Amino acid sequence: MTISTSLPCHYLRRPAIAALLLFLVVANSPLTASATRQAATTRFYSFDLVREYPHDPEAYTEGLLYGGNDTLFESTGLYNRSSVRKVHLQTGKVLVQQKMDGYLFGEGLTLLGDRLFQLTWMTNIGFIYDRHNFSKRESFTHQMNDGWGLATDGKVLFGSDGTSTLYQMNPKSLEVKKMVTVKYHDDEVPFLNELEYVNDEVWANVYPTDCIARVSPDDGQVVGWISLHELKQHLLDSGDTHIDVLNGIAWDEEKHRIFVTGKLWPKLYEIKLRPVNGPPDGSVEKLCPMFWLRNAQHDAVLF
Repeated sequence: MTISTSLPCHYLRRPAIAALLLFLVVANSPLTASATRQAATTRFYSFDLVREYPHDPEAYTEGLLYGGNDTLFESTGLYNRSSVRKVHLQTGKVLVQQKMDGYLFGEGLTLLGDRLFQLTWMTNIGFIYDRHNFSKRESFTHQMNDGWGLATDGKVLFGSDGTSTLYQMNPKSLEVKKMVTVKYHDDEVPFLNELEYVNDEVWANVYPTDCIARVSPDDGQVVGWISLHELKQHLLDSGDTHIDVLNGIAWDEEKHRIFVTGKLWPKLYEIKLRPVNGPPDGSVEKLCPMFWLRNAQHDAVLF
């Protein structure tokens, strides 16, 4: 597949932040401020589609990870609809599900040992589940400003709170050990969302774009950009106009497989990255178009 540079309007479903997105990203976007700089050391990628799988079209995906043996663990959001679930990769069937209390909005999810860590939106509360028995649950509090994304390298927890900050937390105490500001050519990259740890990098969905930033956890520098616009465009062209943003990255370390999906997407995709030539000036606006945010005030859906 080739990279397309157009992005249609569709509905945002994070209440109360559409206006903030409009102001911060359109009026003074840090992702466009690097347009006059060179990108000699940054890697850019499109993708080849390996396989597509069914995915629950009612799942508002906030966290995704590979659980082994062709299973996935997934955290879904929305009030009165949030859950933690175990999903069969091949069929998309929900094998096990733990629904959350209606006042909670499920967010990022990661697995460390036999413990699933989950964040919740607009709070500093999270939950730890036994991967073999979701009913065994304990709560924790964290020091991030909000709960968006989680990942792990097996030693620390990486977290995002919707800003440009990437946190490293002690998985036992949940205390913040280190914070780095994610930057691309000295400009902050905000709205870091779902996270995955892949080969010594933290991969981050950048809300609400169709791009994934490949981040060095040591210093927060973006070392690569992945453009996945064509996945969403394919769904829209197929009549799936209800879908929301790209969100969800899962990495099968053993077989080196990458899986991605989005909120309310009926498909989950296995992809293989393909290097492409990036813009000579290094502008990610050309690869991760965000012009439709000009209409975010009108497209926001409150629920």
